[in-house]
Amino acid sequence: MIFCANPKAQYLPYKNEIDAAILKVLDSGSYILGEQDSLFEEEFADYLGASFAVGCGSGTDALVLALKALDIGVGDEVIVPSFTATPTVAAVVMAGATPVYVDIEPYYYTIDPERVNEACTDKTKAIIAVHLYGQAAAMDELMAIAGQRNLRLIEDCAQATGATYRGKKLGTIGDMGCFSFFPTKNLGAIGDGGAISCNDESLAVRLRGLRQYGWDNNRVSLEAGINSRLDELQAAILRVKLQHLDADNAARRLQAEHYNGALTALDMMPAIRKGAGHVYHLYVIQTKNRADFVQYFAKSDIHIGIHYPVPVHKMPAYSGKFHLPVTERLADEVLSLPLYSGMSETNQEDIITSFLSFRGKQQ
Repeated sequence: MIFCANPKAQYLPYKNEIDAAILKVLDSGSYILGEQDSLFEEEFADYLGASFAVGCGSGTDALVLALKALDIGVGDEVIVPSFTATPTVAAVVMAGATPVYVDIEPYYYTIDPERVNEACTDKTKAIIAVHLYGQAAAMDELMAIAGQRNLRLIEDCAQATGATYRGKKLGTIGDMGCFSFFPTKNLGAIGDGGAISCNDESLAVRLRGLRQYGWDNNRVSLEAGINSRLDELQAAILRVKLQHLDADNAARRLQAEHYNGALTALDMMPAIRKGAGHVYHLYVIQTKNRADFVQYFAKSDIHIGIHYPVPVHKMPAYSGKFHLPVTERLADEVLSLPLYSGMSETNQEDIITSFLSFRGKQQ
C-alpha cells in the first residue's frame, strides 16, 4: 500500500539519532522550554538566515501569535487565500480578525497579487502569503503592495520549510514567517510543533511572552497571551532532522523530476515560478476526471491526496460570499501524487506505471 505521505519513512533513516535525542531529553528532567528548545531556535534561525526564531505548539499557533504580536485583532481585516489549509484562516479568526478571501494564480496555486490589491480597504491590516505545496508566493509583488499600503506581510511557510525565493529562504522576506512541524511536513516532528521567524528583536521578545500567557521573566502577565510552547522532545527531534533537511528536500526534488519526466508528454507537470526554489511538500497536478483517477489508483492500493477539495470560504465555519472562480475550479481538479522523503524508487515506478496506464485507457 502506498500513501500520499508517510511520516514513519521520514523517521527510520535517522532512527538512531532521534532515539538518542529523545533519551537525552528524558534523562535531563527538563521537558518544556529548556536547552533543546533554545538550541533549536538558534539553529533554525541560522538555517533560515533570520535573526530570531521562536518555537511554539503548532503552525496554527504560529500564525495566531504572529497576528497578536502585530496587534491585529477585532475590527481588522486580513487578506488570505481560500485555497489553503484550514489553519491559515482559523488563525485569523482565533486572533479576532476578519479573513477576506481572494483568488489564486491558476498555475502556481498561490495568492494573486492583483486580487489582493483590489481587496484592500481601510480596515486591511495584513496579508498572509501562503507558500502552498512548497513553492513561494509572488513575494516581490506582495511586498510592493504591503509597502505602498502600509500593511504587514506574514508568510505561511507551513508547507515550505527550506524553500527559497530569489536566493532567500522563505520566512525571512515578510514581517514574519510561520512554520508547522506536523509529522508529514518537510521538517516534521513526531507530534505537533511550530515556529515563527523574524528579524525584529522587539517582535521576538513579544512572541516569547505571548506564547506563555504574556509572562515577563517573573511570570507576571503583561498582556493576555496563550499557552503554546514547543516541548523539549519535539525540539530535540527537530534538531536532528534539521541537519538532514536539505538532503531530504533534495530527495523530494529528485522524485519530482522523476514524475516530471513521465508527465512531460502529457503536459501535466506543476509550474515553477521564476526565482523560486520549490521543495515539493506536495506534487500537485490538475485533471478534470479526478474521481476516476482516485478510484483507479485505489484498486492498486495507491492512495492519492486531494489538497484541497473544499475551499475554506465554502466551509460552514468560515463561509463568506466571495467570487473566487479559479479557487473553485481548482478545488475540483487538483490531485496530489505520493511524494515524500524515504519513498522507494519501486513505489514511485508503480505510481508512474499506474498513472500512464490510466491515461492510456482514457485516450
